[in-house]
Amino acid sequence: MVQQIESFIRFLAVERGLSVNYQLSTQRSLDEFAQWCTTAKKIDNPQKVTLALLSKYLADRKRAGLSASSIKLIVVALKIFFRFLNAKNVLVRDPTEALTLPRIERYLPETLNEMQVEQLIEAIDTKVALGLRDRAMIELLYASGLRISELANARLENFVTEEGILRVTGKGNKTRIVPVGRKACEALASYLSTERPRLVKRRSGSEIFLSTRGTKLTTARLWQIVKKHAQHSGLEANIYPHLLRHSFATHLLGNGADLRIIQEMLGHADIATTQVYTHVDQQRLKAVHRQFHPRA
Repeated sequence: MVQQIESFIRFLAVERGLSVNYQLSTQRSLDEFAQWCTTAKKIDNPQKVTLALLSKYLADRKRAGLSASSIKLIVVALKIFFRFLNAKNVLVRDPTEALTLPRIERYLPETLNEMQVEQLIEAIDTKVALGLRDRAMIELLYASGLRISELANARLENFVTEEGILRVTGKGNKTRIVPVGRKACEALASYLSTERPRLVKRRSGSEIFLSTRGTKLTTARLWQIVKKHAQHSGLEANIYPHLLRHSFATHLLGNGADLRIIQEMLGHADIATTQVYTHVDQQRLKAVHRQFHPRA
């Protein structure tokens, strides 16, 4: 089974072009299943895997304390793996055909209101070292709804200043165009003209945002920078990079933007993922009604 898993991961990388993180996550799920089959059931051939065996494995994982969302990832990995083997005629029948995905309770994403976003951004001191860079980063996160990995990988050649647009590569290596608002464009212009040239070193690439060593900022470092400015802003909310993406979508929807356009800007493959923001907006409307209506 190990060889079949390695062949499948190569297929994901070469033919499907899926991200390294997705490949690693899928391989981890499949390797753990293969290890369980070998040690608990003395099975190392995928042809001997049955629906009953799969169900027992998932039940074991649930008893071990895995959440429904984690089990869902395992089920998806198993399904695409055995579907691949079936298509390659390694298996006569796909044992995961009748395997169902666990139901996951949907949680509404947290968001900041517009005044909180303003407070966060305005609290950044642009007169200190790296202040212009940090302001431009946080402006861009909110203005364009970027994922933190997309911000880290944003490149100079993909930013068109005159048109106020940025080409980004998101999940699954899918490229999309996102608008960059006026305030974010101004913050980027200030950073690119004065601060970034001082950060460039011999080994620097064309990433927009650079570290003090002239290298690309990691997602972990970007997270730290956002958290640092959140603390300095005096806001009590738990602020993290993805919160700005949630706020971007919620504020667009609240101001009348079409859901399909928001889906495109966020890079969601499925409109259902974007629809969660309609529930956030409804919650906000209910809160306003309760606060201001005399008979609420």
